[in-house]
Amino acid sequence: MEHLNYKHTARARATGEKKQALVGVVASGNLEVLVERVLPGNECEIDIRTAAEGFGEVWKEVVADFVGRRSPGGLKFSINDGGARPDTVALRLAQAARALEGDGT
Repeated sequence: MEHLNYKHTARARATGEKKQALVGVVASGNLEVLVERVLPGNECEIDIRTAAEGFGEVWKEVVADFVGRRSPGGLKFSINDGGARPDTVALRLAQAARALEGDGT
């Protein structure tokens, strides 16, 4: 099991009022993302546990792209990965950020 952790400074704090959200499932080719509004200001942290070792550079690029696009300041993402492809990772991260913005309806 590989553990990766990336910290970024986002352009702005994430919108919305929800404190946490969970999206996805831990399954082959998929991943689960827990997002929590627990960090100050523009800080963003993405903590990853994955059985697919040796893909740190790919994760780094996908995470940096997500932070640049969504500006998720104040959020901590905890990921349990089941070997998801980069497009699935980007989708789940966006879904998690969006889940905190909405009212859940």
